[in-house]
Amino acid sequence: MADKANKEEVQVEDTAVAQTEETTKPQREVSLKESNPEKFLKEFDWHNYEEGIDPIDDGKLEEFEKLVAENFVDTLDDEVVEGKVVYITDRDAIIDINAKSEGVVSLNEFRYNPDLKVGDKVEVLIDVREDSTGQLILSHRKARTIKAWDRVNAAHDQGTIVNGYVKCRTKGGMIVDVFGIEAFLPGSQIDVKPIRDYDVYVGKTMEFKVVKINHEFKNVVVSHKALIEADIEEQKKEIIGQLEKGQVLEGVVKNITSYGVFVDLGGVDGLVHITDLSWSRINHPNEIVELDQKLNVVILDFDEDKTRIQLGLKQLNPHPWEALGEELKVGDKVKGKVVVIADYGAFIEVAEGVEGLIHVSEMSWSTHLRSAQDFVNVGDEVEAVILTMDKEERKMSLGIKQMTPDPWTDITKKYPVGSRHKGIVRNFTNFGVFVELEEGIDGLIYISDLSWTKKIKHPSEFTNIGDELEVVVLELDVEGRKLSLGHKQTEENPWDKYEDEFAVGTKHTATIDEVVDKGATVKFNDDIVAFVPSRHLEKEDGSMLKKGDEAEFQIIEFNKEFKKVVASHMVIHKEEEAKIVKAAAKKQAQESEEAKPTLGDANAKLQELKDKMDGKK
Repeated sequence: MADKANKEEVQVEDTAVAQTEETTKPQREVSLKESNPEKFLKEFDWHNYEEGIDPIDDGKLEEFEKLVAENFVDTLDDEVVEGKVVYITDRDAIIDINAKSEGVVSLNEFRYNPDLKVGDKVEVLIDVREDSTGQLILSHRKARTIKAWDRVNAAHDQGTIVNGYVKCRTKGGMIVDVFGIEAFLPGSQIDVKPIRDYDVYVGKTMEFKVVKINHEFKNVVVSHKALIEADIEEQKKEIIGQLEKGQVLEGVVKNITSYGVFVDLGGVDGLVHITDLSWSRINHPNEIVELDQKLNVVILDFDEDKTRIQLGLKQLNPHPWEALGEELKVGDKVKGKVVVIADYGAFIEVAEGVEGLIHVSEMSWSTHLRSAQDFVNVGDEVEAVILTMDKEERKMSLGIKQMTPDPWTDITKKYPVGSRHKGIVRNFTNFGVFVELEEGIDGLIYISDLSWTKKIKHPSEFTNIGDELEVVVLELDVEGRKLSLGHKQTEENPWDKYEDEFAVGTKHTATIDEVVDKGATVKFNDDIVAFVPSRHLEKEDGSMLKKGDEAEFQIIEFNKEFKKVVASHMVIHKEEEAKIVKAAAKKQAQESEEAKPTLGDANAKLQELKDKMDGKK
């Protein structure tokens, strides 16, 4: 300790001597020790003095720290560092990060950058400090992931272009690796043109713009289409500025829909509606055009902003009506194909682009109209007669029924009044049944002429569509083309014989069938159902007949025309009383008659009065 103290004293003395010598020099600066001894002692580093550490100049320390920062990597730190590609093998990239050894990164981590080359600088993260061979293992993917969100947000905010590797296809688009983040590329954002084969993009590295970021769900949406839209927009403005109606342009079929075709005019899309593709009717545009086909189109119309352009293809050729020969006229027979069927008729293409309408009323001589589908089908070849033709309006009406004779021509010979025939039930109405005797000859059976005995509310209660019925012609209107038919007239009217069997006063035994409002019904047979008023249900003991009671009834009313029968039970057991009352009434009438003066008596009294007046008596 004494030696150390002596040494310190010597050092202090030497220092003091050196400082004293320096102060004698004219340019020497005054030290802190000399200028302010108290402060010097207070700030003096006794630890360094005791340990024998010489003070280092601050400038040298800063230079040393800078060299360490530039040339030394702490392999224990998880921070991302920048390295330089020094060599590339078939599988790996050798990266120099200024560590004690160079690191290795698998080339799989650079799939997004197939142009990687020696000398490129890349960001890496130390994954394994030293493997079994002493090799430093680095990870570019992890480094990218750490920095990815910062870069993605910066690219989104600044609108910069990023590179991405298309990994695979997914529903509605593609998955793209951007900075190590899986971003979604919608199918609509791949190109300005509709994409038909997504698989061709898988494995490609493309440029993208980050268009949307969802921080909550960590979703990123990118677009390749946005990069080329700006150029296309310039082309659009140039093309749109030159558009004129009637102008013919060349385009490429971009998309085909059920209602028309979109044509790319060089950055501007126009629509050829299905009706403007061909003068003939077509079911789908792909019958006329195909994708990527080049064709000439004519501009038909566009809106004020020229953003919606209506194109035409058929307008490049003359209208087929103009090519019709002058020899074609009303009354001529033509052949054509059924192209469209509606409820009211069928359209027949008699020449390419030339159609005529066969109204359903011109398909059959029958006045009972049916649907056009009952006569023809789409695609049928038919022969018809031209009924009307207007070339200016481009309209033509045709008829099929005119190809056969009118069945009403000799109707009076084939269907005279009273003749019997068989027909098919074709239709019902609330008031009757339409029966077809032959094609073009329909007749109506009124509901009252279906049965002699049954009370029918609707024809379906009596027959069915398609049933065969025997009929009798009741009336014939040739001018109005109307036939009145009857079915019940084919049989004898059973009410003719019932008129005697159930005459007023006849008695019959039956059972109460139903109790109805204001009385009851009694069924005497299948045809005769009589009504019994309530007061006529009284039995001899004063009680009333009930449903199921069997009793004797007397007919008190019979109407053959209205098929009305009224019966009574009460008059049976009150018949004697009725007879007594009737006899008394008859006797009283006789007595009254006898009490009346006769004509002779009246004449005698008149003569007597006359004589008295004449003074004879």
